Amino acid sequence: MELVATQEARPWERPFWKPVHGKEGVFAYLVLVHSLAVLGLILFPLPSLKVVGLALLFVAFGGLGTTVCYHRMLAHKTLKTNKFIEQVLIFWAVFNGSGHPASWVAYHRLHHSVTDLPDDISSPKQGGFWWAHLRWLYQTQPADKKRWAPELTRGMYTTWGWLETPVIILSIFSGLLLGFGWMGFFWLGAIRLVYTLHMQCFVNSLTHLGHAEDGKDSSMNVWWLGPFQIAAWGENWHQNHHSHAGSARLGLRWWQTDIGWYFIWTLEQLGLAHSVKRPRAS
Repeated sequence: MELVATQEARPWERPFWKPVHGKEGVFAYLVLVHSLAVLGLILFPLPSLKVVGLALLFVAFGGLGTTVCYHRMLAHKTLKTNKFIEQVLIFWAVFNGSGHPASWVAYHRLHHSVTDLPDDISSPKQGGFWWAHLRWLYQTQPADKKRWAPELTRGMYTTWGWLETPVIILSIFSGLLLGFGWMGFFWLGAIRLVYTLHMQCFVNSLTHLGHAEDGKDSSMNVWWLGPFQIAAWGENWHQNHHSHAGSARLGLRWWQTDIGWYFIWTLEQLGLAHSVKRPRAS
């Protein structure tokens, strides 16, 4: 009983291979895509330029869905778009493996409310790098959506909870469905999904390895992560984000490339986005 209680309070002390009840599907998905990705790299180490180009395009669209829609718009309400654009971005975020909107937003708002404290379920200060990077995804209980994202538990948003699994299956098999054969199956499916997964997970792990006193925010900017992170455009400026969480812009200096912000600015100029919040002068 004491061991069980400890594991519930300190879930990072669980064996790494043991998911919590209800997260078995998440764990199975992670094992599946990583296994397929390794097999694909062995069988097709040098894919065609067309396949690589399309994979990068999928990654880029998915990254915009995650950073612009899930993070900046839904989680922090720093901009608004029309519903068509919002739903298209949600599709690409789900297709990218980011989960459905209510789940993603609930986790993120919980993280911000208790950043780097014991209740922060994805902090490396509590469970270490690999805990923050990957293990928390299948070894913590789901964030309470009704508490942290109540507006996303009704209407069209609930439909994405049902569509998440079919869209992920479509994502895994997209290469075959588009006629690129087994090379396309692996590179447009599992290899792409593993790449986007780890680039997004670096935001929880790598960008929270800064030096800070206990109970203080350890977020930091990691400039060199940006070029690799087309799965999450601009999220490498993570200290900027924690300092200005109410801003739609994450790259605050002219040299801090923030593709997500450029996309938002373009939508705003075209009249497709409004109520865009900018960082307050410090």
